[in-house]
Amino acid sequence: MKILRHFDDVPAALRGAVVAIGNFDGVHKGHRALVAQARDLAQARGVPLGIVAFEPHPQEYFRALRGDAGEECFRLTPLRTKARLLSELGVDVLFALPFDAEMARLSPQAFVQQVLLDGLGISGVVVGRDFEFGKGRAGNLTVLSYMGEMEGFTVTPFETVMGGEVEKVSSTRIRALLKAAKPGEAARLLGHYWPIEARVEHGDARGRQMGFPTANMHLGHCLAPAFGVYAVRVNILDNDRIVSRHDGVANFGIRPMYRTEVPLLETHLFDFDGDLYGKYLSVELVAYIRPEAKFASLDLLIAQIAQDAAKAREILANTP
Repeated sequence: MKILRHFDDVPAALRGAVVAIGNFDGVHKGHRALVAQARDLAQARGVPLGIVAFEPHPQEYFRALRGDAGEECFRLTPLRTKARLLSELGVDVLFALPFDAEMARLSPQAFVQQVLLDGLGISGVVVGRDFEFGKGRAGNLTVLSYMGEMEGFTVTPFETVMGGEVEKVSSTRIRALLKAAKPGEAARLLGHYWPIEARVEHGDARGRQMGFPTANMHLGHCLAPAFGVYAVRVNILDNDRIVSRHDGVANFGIRPMYRTEVPLLETHLFDFDGDLYGKYLSVELVAYIRPEAKFASLDLLIAQIAQDAAKAREILANTP
C-alpha cells in the first residue's frame, strides 16, 4: 500500500481511484464494511482503492486551537497502526492528508474541487450517511451527491453498522470500553483485538530478576487503556509485517511497587527466548485479568505474577 501525505502530484497510476473518506480511528467493523463496499466498487471498475483520512485527526487540530492540546490522547490508532490495518484490507493507497488551517478553511465545494478532483482525481466516493465535511461541517451527503452529479463522479452512501440491535459501532464507544477495562467487548466492535504498538525499550530488568522478563514499551500517540494486567497476544513486526506471534501476559500502568511517572506497558511472552530490544511489537489486549496492586513483599508480587501468567495462559488457550 502506498501512503501519500499530499493531494498534489498524485501518480497517474493512482488517479481515478474509488475512495472511502473518514478518520478510520481504530479501523473497526464499521470502517471495515465501508472499505469492503469501496473495494467491491473499485474492483468492478478496475481502478485503485483509496482511503482519504487526515493527520492529525481533526479533533486534535481543534483541541490545539482551543488550548487543549495537553489533554489525554484519544486516538485508537496512530497513523502507523492505522496504515498497517488498512493495508491488510487490500487498500492500494492511503491519502493521509494534513489537517491544518488551510484544510480547515476549505468550503465543501473547494474541498471537492481542489482536493478530490483536481488533486486526487477520484472517480467515486463511498461515505457514511452521516458524513459531514468542509468548513463548519457545512457539507453533507446531499451536497456531495449533488456535486458528484455535476462533476461526474459517483457517490455511494454506506449504511451504519450496528454492534447489536441498537448499538452503533463507533470509535467513541470503543474508547469507553477500553477505559472501562473491557477489551473483549471492544474487540467485538472492532472486529479485532485492540493493539498497542511501539518499539521495545531498555528497562530496569526487574522482570528478568523475578523470572518473568518483559518487553517494555511506552505508549505512542494513542489512548491509554485501563491500568491493570491483561492476557495478550504479541506480534513481532518487521517493516510492519508480522513475522511471529506469541501469547503473553502484560501489565499496563505505573507499577505501584516500583512507581513510574509515565505509564508503561510491560509484556512477558510465554515460552520465548530471544532479544526483543529495539523490536517493534504489536501487543493485542485480549482480556482484563485484574487491576494494578501494591504488594507487601517481593515474594507476594512474584507469586501474583505467576498466578496472572497461569490465568492468561488459560484464557488464551480458550480464545481463538
